[in-house]
Amino acid sequence: MFKRNDGHLQQDIFCEDPFALSRLFKKLERSEEYFFYKIILCNIDEDIFAPLYCSDNGRPNCPINVLVAAIILKEKRNWTYIQLMNEVEYNLATRTALGLFSLEDMPFNESTVYNFMRRLKDYKGKNDVNLFNEVFNRLTKKQIKNLKIKTNIARTDSYMIDSNIRDYGRVELLIEMMLRFYRILSDEDKALFIKRYAAYQKKGSQHYMYDLKGSDLSHEAEKIAEAYQWLKTIIADNYQFTDEYDIFIRVYEEQFKIEESNKLVLRDPKEIGSDVLQSPDDPDATFRKKHGKHHGQVSSVTETSHPDNDVNLIVDIGNSPNNVDDSIILNERLPEIKKMLPNLEELHFDGGYGSTGNDNLMREMGIMPVQTAVRGIKANAEMYIEINDKNEIIVTCPHGQTVVAGIVRKRYRATFNYEICKSCPLFGKCRVASQRNLGKYNFSEEEMYRKLRHHNILKLPLERRKLRANVEATMHEFTH
Repeated sequence: MFKRNDGHLQQDIFCEDPFALSRLFKKLERSEEYFFYKIILCNIDEDIFAPLYCSDNGRPNCPINVLVAAIILKEKRNWTYIQLMNEVEYNLATRTALGLFSLEDMPFNESTVYNFMRRLKDYKGKNDVNLFNEVFNRLTKKQIKNLKIKTNIARTDSYMIDSNIRDYGRVELLIEMMLRFYRILSDEDKALFIKRYAAYQKKGSQHYMYDLKGSDLSHEAEKIAEAYQWLKTIIADNYQFTDEYDIFIRVYEEQFKIEESNKLVLRDPKEIGSDVLQSPDDPDATFRKKHGKHHGQVSSVTETSHPDNDVNLIVDIGNSPNNVDDSIILNERLPEIKKMLPNLEELHFDGGYGSTGNDNLMREMGIMPVQTAVRGIKANAEMYIEINDKNEIIVTCPHGQTVVAGIVRKRYRATFNYEICKSCPLFGKCRVASQRNLGKYNFSEEEMYRKLRHHNILKLPLERRKLRANVEATMHEFTH
């Protein structure tokens, strides 16, 4: 049964019940843990978690704000669940952080935490809502207000999250998946498997590979394909409601195809994408080559960055497959960022984030994109585009000619004075001044907005042009 916990608000940290020594009270009042209690625990909205519980039946839930704060502490301090329980039971500073001002209180045990995490997982699976995200978003909004943080300027970046998994070769992964599936079989089905494929089970995937020669791999691939086809046809369908079956079928479909002769064969490596299963221990991990090889995910982080702020806050974190381009990730996160920062006017990012889709979305949201490290080859004679107060498209060449662009055949055209072009020091390098174009510069709407994005940084005062750089420090903290 759901019941809110506000009993901690009636306690006084300096009352006689919690602790006996006033010297210790004074220290605790100045501790990080006491500020965690005041800033985090006291501001956790327990009503967020009400859907996890029955409203009018069963025993009252343990204090949800204490449970949520304890899980946050566990991750912050990198504790195991056993360490968490010991800290809650015996450490006065930890108990202060959780508002446990009476030594008699022990609000939950390990099974309570496990059951709570299971409820969270089930709720997310059914509703596609992460309740912990809701907690952090509401806490962040309160902190933005209390700290008077200016939120009209922000910056974003991403970092690789490498999964702690073995780097499987293709054949080794296929054998390992067979053996993982074998573990859940009934004794009768295990006997059938052993009768045909005992060598795999006896040696295991890694040791089996040690005994293979390079010349054996093609023959081994045929044997593995035969084993997968046999498992799928004879046994697998009896285990359809298991996680192991889901992963087995995923590998079966990703790695194999059926020929016209109804024979299962391995797909050509060129048919295999970077999003296929990398390891049974992390089904979400994908593969990417970026400054080395990475198996895992990518996390994007957005934080406030107004120069007047004494402190800036992280306002959005998103995880994605690591084979997704940064520009696509930003496009997916922009609506969430705008929810957290409704008055956002200026977003700083590097060259990987720019795209037409993002240009269009940010224009709709009233956000000016500021891009550093622009991708692509720099033009010998760069044209500058801006839109004035009259909504006219003004094009300026490097030599200073300025003209208003018009529309010709569904494209924009800026026509420069060709006689002036002839006297320009860039005449021989400028594509617009070539004999073919004769001073005519044609461009699409997509090109226009891309150039606007590239040149936005020039509109800013010098002290605002390097705001994105400090997000690297945040990335450094995350990678540690």
